Order: sequence, then C-alpha cells, then structure tokens
Amino acid sequence: MTEKKKRAVEATFKSKDTEEWLDIWFTRPIGLVFAKAFGYFGIHPNVITIISIFLGAFAGFCWWHPTMGWTLLGIGMLMLANFLDSADGQLARMTGKKTLWGRLLDGFAGDVWFFFIYVFIAWRLTLEQMPFGIDHVWGIWIWVIMLVSMVFHSRQAGLADYYRNIYLLFHGDHSELNDSRELSAEQKSTPWRERWFWKIWLFFYQGYTRTQEGMTPRFQKFRAALREKYAGEIPAELGKEFCSRTYHLLKWTNISTFNTRAIVLYIVLLLGQPWIYFVFEIIVMNIIFIGMKAGHERVCRDMTERI
Repeated sequence: MTEKKKRAVEATFKSKDTEEWLDIWFTRPIGLVFAKAFGYFGIHPNVITIISIFLGAFAGFCWWHPTMGWTLLGIGMLMLANFLDSADGQLARMTGKKTLWGRLLDGFAGDVWFFFIYVFIAWRLTLEQMPFGIDHVWGIWIWVIMLVSMVFHSRQAGLADYYRNIYLLFHGDHSELNDSRELSAEQKSTPWRERWFWKIWLFFYQGYTRTQEGMTPRFQKFRAALREKYAGEIPAELGKEFCSRTYHLLKWTNISTFNTRAIVLYIVLLLGQPWIYFVFEIIVMNIIFIGMKAGHERVCRDMTERI
C-alpha cells in the first residue's frame, strides 16, 4: 500500500488505536473502494448496511448445506457483507452522513448475521451424529448449546462495542457512546402517530444500552463523578491517562468483535465441524470477556477514587 493510499484509508478510521491489523491492511482498504463506488452513485450509507444484512443472512443459509461448494459461497458472502459493513461507516465519515439511524443499523447488522448463522448451523447439525464416537444425534442439545452461545455472544460483542466507544470518548475521536436515560427521554417524547417505527426502535435500543451500562457498574460511577466535577467535559490530561491505562485492553476488545469469530467460523466449517464454533464461543470468548471486563472496571475504580 502506497503512502498516499494509506493516508486515504486512515482518514476513514474512527481511530487508528481501535482498528485491528486485519482491518487496517485488508478490510478497510477494500471497504474504501466500495465506499467510493457507492458514493459516486449517491447511495446513502444506510442502504449499504441493509444490503450487508441480507448478504450476512444468506451466508447463514449457505452453511445449512454441508457441501464444500455451499461452505465456500457462505464464506464469500460473509466476507462481502463485512466489506460493505466497513464501507457504510467509511462513506458516512467521508460524506458527513452520520446519523443515529446509521449507528443503530450498523449494530443491528452483525446481530442479524449471527442470528441466521447460529440458527442454520444448529438446524444443520440437529440430525447429524455427535462427535467422539457417541452413538446419538445432536437433536435438541445442539439448540440448547446454540442458545447459550448466542446469549454469551450478545453480551461479549455488546461490551466490546461499549468499551471501544468509551475509549473513543476519552480519546476525543468519533465516539458513539449513548446514554440509556437520554434514549429513554427521546423515546418517550417521540409521537406514536408520526414516528411509530422510530419509537419502537428506540425502546429496544435503550434496553440494549441499559444492558451495556449494567455490565459496567464502576465505569458508570466514574462517568457520574466526571459529570459532577467537570460538567461532562473530560480534561485532556485525564482523557490521556484513561486511554493510556486501557489501551492494552483494546486487543481483547478487538478479539471480541467480528474478525476472530469469523476466522474460527471459517476454519471449523471448512473442517466440517461447525459445532466447535459454539464451544469456542462459550469457553474461549467467555474467558476473554471476564478478563477484559475485570481489567476495565479496575481502571475505572482507581480513577473514580482519585476524582
């Protein structure tokens, strides 16, 4: 990548600190090509997000079929969906077309992808033989494992997204950190007749945000102390210190988002053993989740005591 192209790609980042190496060198450059192409035709970023939702859902359908051809097609579809998911944010930052709708749709896209992926894989495995020579089909048990995995995935991805936006808030870059109380107030003041769909959407989104806040009690105390002492403004030195102390946690935050999950998913599908993905989600990703949460809360506790 030439220096000129590198600067062009970096200009579409939220923050280089929060970008994974795979995104920097692979996903974002390709996403930028898509972003420029869609921008040339005047297509809104939200339309790109909606297209990615359908592609990701179709990937899940592909993996309902156990053949290699369908497996490869599904991998291609999910990769394309991810490129478009990158392109929508890059185009929004290039054109200034950033909206709360876009933020909500962007988060919703990944949830839809993995919902269909989980359901179709569980459906595929229902009548397949269990591993290790066990003389029994998966049956209802794969659905139980899938549901547990899905719940853990939701919490892990939600917390990782929240931590990224906390870091960006203190770093002073493109943060999309929301407050459930503000969302609740907007939801209550939104009229049913004129904006019923937005009102319903806000109801669910404030619930999602409240879940994120519930997982971060010490950060909530830290945030409240900042509001009380600095009226919502974050002093530059304090922001710099917070970012310095939480920077090492970003690698775990990044692992908890898309790329690691996708790579593991591709490998186990190519091996014809998709059940391994659910085990990986429940065990490995949960260990990362617990460690990431403990480290972040510890920093927040220390800095709250100082304030």
